[in-house]
Amino acid sequence: MIRVVVVDDQQVMREGLVALLGLIDGVEVVGSAGDGRQALELLRGTAADVVLMDLRMPVLDGVAATRLLKRDHPEVAVVVLTTYADDASIADAVRAGARGYLTKDAGRAEIGAAVRSAANGQAIFAAEVSDRLVAALDARPVARAKTELPDGLTAREAEVLGLIARGLSNPEIAAELFIGEATVKSHINHAFAKIGVRNRAEAVRYGLEKGL
Repeated sequence: MIRVVVVDDQQVMREGLVALLGLIDGVEVVGSAGDGRQALELLRGTAADVVLMDLRMPVLDGVAATRLLKRDHPEVAVVVLTTYADDASIADAVRAGARGYLTKDAGRAEIGAAVRSAANGQAIFAAEVSDRLVAALDARPVARAKTELPDGLTAREAEVLGLIARGLSNPEIAAELFIGEATVKSHINHAFAKIGVRNRAEAVRYGLEKGL
């Protein structure tokens, strides 16, 4: 069973989601909360696999709650379910560590698929959110050509090293690049082997020296 916690400040929405999730095979709702702080308190004593998280809430909003949840419970996946699909909301949620992002017009099948995907370590986004993410990626500065990079680094490896040099953690790099943490670790391992460093401190020094 996939254990889910529902977080939404609107009681009608919260109760509706609990009822809806109860109709999905293989899903068990183990708790609900009306704001981010309540959710964090609930998770101190409740084992969960996925948190279905609203964004705009009093006391502690969904972005801040997601960031703290991923710090304290990195094994728990967060799927945002919100009315808002603007660029800032999406970017803030993904950078905080959300593994999925749906809008509240999503149906039972879509919510069920997102919960299952998140529990299996996969990311899932509503179609309009995916379009915005692709547009954001297209708007990113073009990486330097491979021939210009030192020590045989690929453009992605150099980008990851540059983010390490800026002090970002693996989860923050994953959110920044819209990739999984396992992929980040793979890029780091390959890059470290190529440039001959053994730890992040040496990688930071290398990145700064090379201007990555």
